[in-house]
Formats: sequence, structure tokens, C-alpha cells
Amino acid sequence: MTNTDLTALTGDYTIDASHSTIGFTVRHAMVTNVKGKFNEFSGSLHLDGGAPSASTASIDVKMDSIDTGSEDRDGHLKSADFFKIEEFPTMTFRSTKAEALGDEDYRITGDLTILGTTKPLTIDLEFNGAAKDPFGNERVGFEGKAEIKRSEWGLTWNAALETGGVLISDKIKLSFDISAIKNA
Repeated sequence: MTNTDLTALTGDYTIDASHSTIGFTVRHAMVTNVKGKFNEFSGSLHLDGGAPSASTASIDVKMDSIDTGSEDRDGHLKSADFFKIEEFPTMTFRSTKAEALGDEDYRITGDLTILGTTKPLTIDLEFNGAAKDPFGNERVGFEGKAEIKRSEWGLTWNAALETGGVLISDKIKLSFDISAIKNA
């Protein structure tokens, strides 16, 4: 990292969901992107400024909180065709490895569990900074991105288009804007 004393950031943090976003983008009908997010999630970070590879992250997402701006589409995503939220109410991420890539760039790898299937996920992160907010909380911010193939987690529902192709792409782009507060 540049211009930041990482040692001062060492500690345990709680993700502030009201100032964070876990989102996704998926190609729809092969012509446009649909964006969505999850409105309810919780998580924690352990940052080790002296040894960034010892840092960890843990996130739990309530699948019932999916929000694409369309109640009908959200209802379909919650159904047995997709997330089966009655059987699998939570999606989880547990880190297994953290790497400092230089400057303000990091990579965190871990286990993403969807529909009871666990597969590795690597997230590229940019450290956005640290600050003390007006309420005296010490905050850190990260922005991240990753891509997955939904079929690898058993999310295979689709519909063929008359013009060729399918309604929903297999590739999903994930985005993370995380603000976390240092625990007292």
C-alpha cells in the first residue's frame, strides 16, 4: 500500500451493511445487463497490517433479500428454479487466502457456498482508505469484483431465445463495496 500505515489498521472489523453493497450483473436476452443486489447481509474482517496474508473475511447473505428492481423477477429468483430460498436461505463466503498485490490492490480467495455447493472464489480488491467517521468509528473501505459461472453452483435454469442464444448468461459479474467498522 502507498501512503497508509497498515499496522494501524490491524484488528477486527464488522461490515456496515447500511453503507456497503453486494451486487451482481447478468446478461439478459443476450442484449442487455440486469443489475441486482442483496439488501441483507452481515460479515466480519480481520485485517493484519503487518502481514496482509493473515487477513480474513467472512460474509453471510440472506437470499430472500435479493433485489433486481422487479418483484416478479425477484420472486422467480427466490423459487426452486434458482435459489430455493426455503431450503437454502443463506449464501456464504469464508476466506482461505489473502494476498497483497502491491499499491492498494489485494486478492482474497475463499469458499463461496450457494445451494449447498461450495466452490472457490477469488475477489480482486482495491483498498479505498481508512477514516474516523463523525461518530468516532474507525472505518476501512474496499471495492471488489469477481466473476463466476452460475452453473458451477447448480444454477442452471434458462430459456432458449427464438433468435438463438439463451435468456440468461452463465457468467455473473459480482461487485462489492464494503465499509467496515473496527470493533472496540
